[in-house]
Amino acid sequence: MRCPFCDAEDTKVIDSRLANEGYVVRRRRECLTCSERFTTFETAELVMPKLVKNDGRREPFNEDKLRAGFTRALEKRPVSSEDIESAIGRVKKRLRVTGDREVPSRTLGDWVMDELRDLDQVAYVRFASVYRSFEDVNAFREEIERLEKQPSPEERRNQIPLLDDESGDSGGSSKKAPRG
Repeated sequence: MRCPFCDAEDTKVIDSRLANEGYVVRRRRECLTCSERFTTFETAELVMPKLVKNDGRREPFNEDKLRAGFTRALEKRPVSSEDIESAIGRVKKRLRVTGDREVPSRTLGDWVMDELRDLDQVAYVRFASVYRSFEDVNAFREEIERLEKQPSPEERRNQIPLLDDESGDSGGSSKKAPRG
C-alpha cells in the first residue's frame, strides 16, 4: 500500500485488529521510507441491493446518504460515533442478508427508525417527523405517546429474548426466565 505522506510503495503492517463487530480489519501501518504511521481499514466488498423509491425509481444503495440521515437525526445528541457506526453496520447487514436484488426504500427507513429508537429517542422523533412527513403538532404528540408506551432502549437490552437472536445463541444462555 502506498504511503499517504510520501507516496512510497513500501509500508509494513505493525498492528491488526478487528473493528465494527468483526466486519472490518483495522491495520496500523508504517512507511519504510519516511517512518510515518497511518491506519487503514479493510472490509469485504459486497454487492448491495438497489433501493426502490416510492415513485418506482431504482437507485443504488448509498452508504453516505445512510450516514447523513443518522448524523442529521443525531446532531447535538449524546451518542458516540462508535454507536452510530455500529447502527449503520447493523442496517447494512440487514440489507445484505435479505438476499434480494431490490429492497423498498421504505423498508430501509423502517430499519433506520428501529436503530434510532434504540440509540436516542429524541433523534428517533426527529427522523420520524421527516420520514413520516408529520403535518402538525398532533402527529408529534402521537408518535411520542407511542414511544412512551414501549420499553426504553435500556429495558429492551436487558430483556431476555423469547426467540434465538441473530448472535447465534441457540437458547443455551445461562439466563433463565423466572417461573411462577
